[in-house]
Amino acid sequence: MSSTETGVRELVAGALETAADDIADRWVQLQLTRTASEAGLGEGELREEADGLIGALTAGLKSDVAVDRVVASHQDLRRAVSEFSMRRARKGAAPTATSMAVLSLKEALLAAVQRRTHDGDELFEAALLINQLLDGAGALCFETYVEGREEIIRRQSRQLLEVSTPVVRLWRQVLAVPLIGTLDTARTQVVMENLLQAIQEHEARIAIIDITGVPTVDTAVAQHLMHTVNAVRLMGADCVISGIRPPIAQTIAQLGIDLSTILTRATLADALSAAIELRDAPAATELAER
Repeated sequence: MSSTETGVRELVAGALETAADDIADRWVQLQLTRTASEAGLGEGELREEADGLIGALTAGLKSDVAVDRVVASHQDLRRAVSEFSMRRARKGAAPTATSMAVLSLKEALLAAVQRRTHDGDELFEAALLINQLLDGAGALCFETYVEGREEIIRRQSRQLLEVSTPVVRLWRQVLAVPLIGTLDTARTQVVMENLLQAIQEHEARIAIIDITGVPTVDTAVAQHLMHTVNAVRLMGADCVISGIRPPIAQTIAQLGIDLSTILTRATLADALSAAIELRDAPAATELAER
C-alpha cells in the first residue's frame, strides 16, 4: 500500500472515528427523507443501525485488509452489513431500498471528510475510497437481502405445508391425514414427519391417509404414498389409504402400480370402520383364546 493510499485511508478512518455522531445524524436524516419509510424503521432504530455500521466501518478501515476486500473479509464489518440487510428483509423493505440506504452513507461520510481537508487531490482519492468501500457494502447488502428473503420464503412455504397437511386424531389410537392438492416430494416429507411424530405422541396403531382431495395419482404420487406407508409401518402402526375414487383406481390399474400390500377404502368413513376393526382385532383374538 502506497503512502498516498495509507494517508487517504487514515483520513477517512479518522473522519469516521472523530465525527461518528455527526455522520450518523446526517445518515439518519437522509434515510428518513429517502428510504426509511419503505423499511418501516423509526429514527431510534435507524440511529442504532448507524452507530453499529459506522463503528464496524471504522474498525475495518483500521485493519490491514485491502479496501476492495475489507467488507467481505473483515468479520465484524461483514456481520454488521449482513445484520443491517437481514433486519430490513424481515421488515419487508425492497432490496433496492436497502442497498440505497447503505449507499446514502457516502454523502454523509464525504461531508465529514471535506471538513477535515481542502486538498482537491486528497478529496478525490478519499471519494474513490469511500465509493469502493460502500459499493462493496451495498453489494453485500443486496446479496444478503436476497438470501434472507429466500430463507424467509422457504420457511413460510414449509409452514404453509404443515398447515395444509394436518394430522387429525379421529379415534383412540386412530389418526388421519387428509391430503388436498398435489403430493410432491417436499410435501411428502412434511406429511411423513408430522404423521410419525403424531403416532409417537398419541401411541397410535392405525394411520389413515385420505387422498380424496388429491386430483390425480401418478407413479410419483404412488411412490410418495408407499414411502409414507413404509415409514408408518416402521413405527409399528398400520396404514389405510382412503379416497380411492373410480378414476384414480382406473389410473392406478393402468399404470400397473401395486398397492396390493396396502389396505385401501373408497371413503374416509369406510377407512375409519376398517381402522377400528384393525385396532380391536388383537383384543378380540385374545378374548377368543381365553
